[in-house]
Parts: sequence; C-alpha cells; structure tokens
Amino acid sequence: MSNFEPKILAFLCNWCSYGAADLAGVSRMEYPANIRVIRVPCSGSMSPKFILEAFRQGVDGVWVSGCHPGDCHYISGNLYARRRFQLLKNLLEYIGIEPERLHFTWISSAEAGRFQEKAKQIVEAVKKVGPANEKKKLIKELKPIA
Repeated sequence: MSNFEPKILAFLCNWCSYGAADLAGVSRMEYPANIRVIRVPCSGSMSPKFILEAFRQGVDGVWVSGCHPGDCHYISGNLYARRRFQLLKNLLEYIGIEPERLHFTWISSAEAGRFQEKAKQIVEAVKKVGPANEKKKLIKELKPIA
C-alpha cells in the first residue's frame, strides 16, 4: 500500500482552473502525474452524474475546480456547483464513500502556484484513504443515472 498511486480525475473550469493548470505546466511547476484533466466550460455545468460515473469506472478520487465565487464567467455557475457538490459529497458519505475522495476548489487562471499546491494536497489525501477497490462494489450497485 505504501507504493499506491491513486488515479484522480480532475474536472477543471475552462476559464480559470484549466488556465492555472496550463500556466503551471508552461512555468514548469511540478505536480503529481496522478491527475487526469477534463476541461469543462464551467464548474456549474458539471453534472453529479459525471462524478458518479468516474467513481463507477474506477478512479480513486475526483477533483472539481472552477472560478472563485463571484468571478464566474457565466455569472453564478460556480455558486450552483458549490451547492450541488456539497449535497453530492453528503450522498457519497452516506453510501460509504470517504469524503476525502471528492475535492472542490476555486482557482483563478493566474494562480498556478495554488493549483500546484492543491494538486499535491489532493493526491496525498486520496493516498491516505487508499485504493477505491473495496468501494467499487458500493458504487457499481448504484443504478446508472440516465
């Protein structure tokens, strides 16, 4: 278990968090290679179904990141996301999935250092809870959402 390297899927807002990841990359800032990025138009456009499906497909952790509250390019998309994902986190905890597997952050496109630091923190938090293999059964028992 000491050599466990988690698979983390990151859904990043096109306008802010993805820009921070890009800036971190071109600035040659190192962050863990455990993270696979999917660029989304806005964190508010993220359906909880995507997160459930990611867990169902076997990732060990999910990270959703968007613009800072009040700075959303789509006015209030990130405020909707914050409420929606707090409910989802409570649901996952209720069914037995550790809350440390799901992370939400708000990072602007100029905060490459913050992106790097959060990436390291999230990988460490998911490493502490271990592989999701034993949780896959709980997640697969959830009915797929159409």
